[in-house]
Amino acid sequence: MKGSSIFRFILWAGLLIGGFFIGSAWNTKHNLNIAPQTSADETGTPRNVNDEENSTPAAMPPGLNEGEKATIRLFEASAPSVAFITTSKLRQDYWTSNVMEIPQGSGSGFVWDREGHVITNYHVIQDADKAQVTLADRTTWDAELVGAAPEKDLAVLKITAPKSALKPIPVGSSDNLLVGQSVLAIGNPFGLDQTLTTGIISALGREIKSVSGIPIRDVIQSDAAINPGNSGGPLLNSSGELIGVNTAIYSPSGASAGIGFSIPVDVVKWVVPDLIQYGKVNRPTLGIELANAQTTQRLGMKGALITHVAEGSAAERAGLQPTYRDRTGRIRLGDAIIGINGEKVESSNDLILILEKFKAGDNVKVKVLREDKEQEVTVRLDGSR
Repeated sequence: MKGSSIFRFILWAGLLIGGFFIGSAWNTKHNLNIAPQTSADETGTPRNVNDEENSTPAAMPPGLNEGEKATIRLFEASAPSVAFITTSKLRQDYWTSNVMEIPQGSGSGFVWDREGHVITNYHVIQDADKAQVTLADRTTWDAELVGAAPEKDLAVLKITAPKSALKPIPVGSSDNLLVGQSVLAIGNPFGLDQTLTTGIISALGREIKSVSGIPIRDVIQSDAAINPGNSGGPLLNSSGELIGVNTAIYSPSGASAGIGFSIPVDVVKWVVPDLIQYGKVNRPTLGIELANAQTTQRLGMKGALITHVAEGSAAERAGLQPTYRDRTGRIRLGDAIIGINGEKVESSNDLILILEKFKAGDNVKVKVLREDKEQEVTVRLDGSR
């Protein structure tokens, strides 16, 4: 009897000890299975994989309507593509000969591609000796001027930021815009970075004068507040796509008066690739020089009066005639171009803008007024020289 009791005591003790170890092992295994998985990022800092996989956008505060939520989301998605641009000039001290860097101005821009190209207005970097680009992550990079088109008020800068820091802006279209549709402008007015303003397209087909004096046509007019420093920033549609580059305001006071102008994105899309590849707009040419507007007005003429034809040019091959002085000293007027492929040419600016629709090697029909008679010749266009 006594031996049997001792046996039962040993059996129960064994079961209790075994159960303790089995339970501990199961609990350890369970804890390992639910522990957050971590790995290292590019800098070696541990990151929580589970948190990254389950990450969601920040929760919206209560009380917002759907329109407000959409605007907030659009800004959050687009702001990383917008840059702050500062420029400076180098000056040599008269007494010490030391070179000083003097701040010149600031503006906005946006990331075009992951190669580091940043788009802005030409007038933002005009006459600057140095430009710097600050991205949305607050990093600042020295910028190189790749190309400029003063006649379109566009310029391309390039920075050496890593591709991971560059978020190209989605590019839309400007040929189907409508008055009344919503637009958003992001920029750095008065140096206040990452500023959002909203509005509508208030007019289309406007015309403004570029730095070079050549008109920019089909400009977008909006009432989104644009102030000094917004120049070069993006104008976006409600899908967050680029539809224009903010470039100018109409204001007697210099501050926003509710009328802003933006270069249409369809112009940007054909100008920027040329600036990146050639450093300038590689438009087709006739190989001629034209009289200024004052001369044609004084002569009571319409059209683009040819004053000089370059040797070996498309115009020379086609037989276009320049203005010249004869043996008696009298000025003999050359051909006045009054049409290209059926489009009326009333000024030199008209001719320049019409030629932008073609490329080098295209054949165009040029209508000229020669000695008060209309003639038409076919010209094979040259490339920019």
